[in-house]
Amino acid sequence: MPPRLPPLSALRLFEAAGRHQSFKRAAAELHLTPSAVSHGIVGLEQTLGIALFTRSPQGLSLTPEGVDYLAYVTEAFSLLMTGTRRLPTRDSTRAIALTCAPTLASRWLLPRLSRFTQRMPNVDVTLDTSRRQVGFPTDGFDFAIRLSRAPVASDTWHRLFGEQFVPVCSPAYHAAHADAHGKIDLQAITRIHVSSASEDWQGWIEGAGVEDFDARGGLSFDSIQMAFDAAIIGLGVVIGRRPLVDEYLANGALMPAHDITTTSQGAYWLICADDIEPHPACTAFRDWVIEEAAHALYSPEISHQVN
Repeated sequence: MPPRLPPLSALRLFEAAGRHQSFKRAAAELHLTPSAVSHGIVGLEQTLGIALFTRSPQGLSLTPEGVDYLAYVTEAFSLLMTGTRRLPTRDSTRAIALTCAPTLASRWLLPRLSRFTQRMPNVDVTLDTSRRQVGFPTDGFDFAIRLSRAPVASDTWHRLFGEQFVPVCSPAYHAAHADAHGKIDLQAITRIHVSSASEDWQGWIEGAGVEDFDARGGLSFDSIQMAFDAAIIGLGVVIGRRPLVDEYLANGALMPAHDITTTSQGAYWLICADDIEPHPACTAFRDWVIEEAAHALYSPEISHQVN
């Protein structure tokens, strides 16, 4: 007799744990506890009669057998997801699933999303703001918006826009630290850092050509939005990322702390799943995001720009 297939739920645990090389991260993705994932993997290993992971004080790693099995399990889930997503629905549309960086979602996407819902009011949109790596189509997403330095030659990657960097602070902080000429010594104030950002103070320093500038020290946060919030309440100067910071500049919550704006090396990209073409709602959403990005102008003009 052929061997019985393990439960689908156990294979889902294995796929997530193998992809992340971590029970903890797999648990966070699947909204379970690490203990539940660990016990599920142990049960799968007992069912198969083989070890899939090596556990050690240094961490978790797949055994050679686990590496081989993961490739088949991943492909199987991809086929199941592709087949499910291609099923027709009663109204020829379906919900759109999107993953997007949290600050871009709150500062750029959400203020514009009503224009899409007005255009297609019967289409549901699900938004995920986790920073995890996305696997199409296994994770069930139609789109991802991610920041990337390297352009990707693919029909499924669409460049939206780059960022522009300018140090910003609250008007009150500026008034308290500016000299008689309205200038702030950026080395003498509290700098606010974003620990999760690939480009931050050092990126602005290099782009602006500022010499002998030590950007170390100050406050550090793991999200761009929290860093913006810290600057708004007067804790220091943060690298403003346009267009994410434009609303704060327009309403006066933040203002430039320096007269040089630089251009980031990376850009935001809309990444599409391979199978969206048969679905009018998905293609309409793709076209709408690209259209909105084309109008993401940097306004008002605030300073001299350095490329």
